[in-house]
Amino acid sequence: MIDILLVFAVFGSLGAVMLALNRLLGPRRPDPGKTGRPFECGSPPLQDGIPPVPVPFVGAALLFLLFDIEVAFFVPWALIVRAVPGTALAGMAAFALPLGAGLAFAWKKGGLDWSDR
Repeated sequence: MIDILLVFAVFGSLGAVMLALNRLLGPRRPDPGKTGRPFECGSPPLQDGIPPVPVPFVGAALLFLLFDIEVAFFVPWALIVRAVPGTALAGMAAFALPLGAGLAFAWKKGGLDWSDR
C-alpha cells in the first residue's frame, strides 16, 4: 500500500513541478496571429469545417476495438490455463463463443470486406 502512495506522490509532485515550470518559463503574451484560429500540426487549416467520417471507417474502428480488446483477456487466461484447466477452459469458452459469433456476423454482413470502399 505504501508503494502505491509513494508512486502517486512522486508522479503527482512531478506533474506539479512541470506545471509550475510551464507557468514560470512559458511565454507571457500570446501571439495575436495565433489566437482565434485552429492549430493543425503547425500548418494553416486546409479546409473549413470538419468533413464527415465515412461509415465503413466507423465500422472498421468498432470491429478493431472489439477484437483488439479481447487479446488483453486471452493473455492472462493463457498464463493460468494449466493451473485450473477445467474452470479456465469453461470461462474462456463463455468469453470466446460470443466473440466468435460476432466475428461470423461481421464476416457474413461484409464488415471485413475492404474491396470497393
